[in-house]
Amino acid sequence: MASAREEILARIRGAGRPSPVAVPRDYERARTVPDPVGLLAERVADYQAVVHTVGEKALPGRIAGCLAERGASTMVVPADVPPSWRVEGVRWRPDDPPLQLSELDIVDGVLTGCAVAIAETGTIVLDAARAQGRRMLSLVPDYHLCVVRADQVVVSVPEALARLEPTRPLTFISGPSATSDIEFDRVEGVHGPRTLEVLIAR
Repeated sequence: MASAREEILARIRGAGRPSPVAVPRDYERARTVPDPVGLLAERVADYQAVVHTVGEKALPGRIAGCLAERGASTMVVPADVPPSWRVEGVRWRPDDPPLQLSELDIVDGVLTGCAVAIAETGTIVLDAARAQGRRMLSLVPDYHLCVVRADQVVVSVPEALARLEPTRPLTFISGPSATSDIEFDRVEGVHGPRTLEVLIAR
């Protein structure tokens, strides 16, 4: 008489492999809303981030204003950001050669661009491409000033994923870094910037 173990194993061997299941891929990839940039600004602000919508030509002045308001004097920046972003009155620390963790930990903040921004979720995505730098730049400094161009704004997550290269190091940012304990006490800056400020250039 077969043991229970032998009987179970015999059933497993005789079960065979299930047929592959077709995964539907007809979900919605594109949506239209009257003002995607306005929706993004609203959703980013919901995450307790600071948001400014500015004209492209006014961007350098707004960068200078944001840094002056914070009293920021030393900022890290990816080496390939547009020169106009490096406004006067600030000591810029380009990440070339790569800065050490100890150096990133003592600056006032970091200025980056982004790869894409998702209006529905208020999420900004960095992929370490132009004007974004490596992931460490946006995760170590306590303050992150991020520039989003209007043509980088999409409505939905599927639209954003269609623009991104999945093999790149992707960082999804939805507001300042924050976590909550079992009592729902919010703590900011545990695993990323305590303050996120976003400039949407349209």
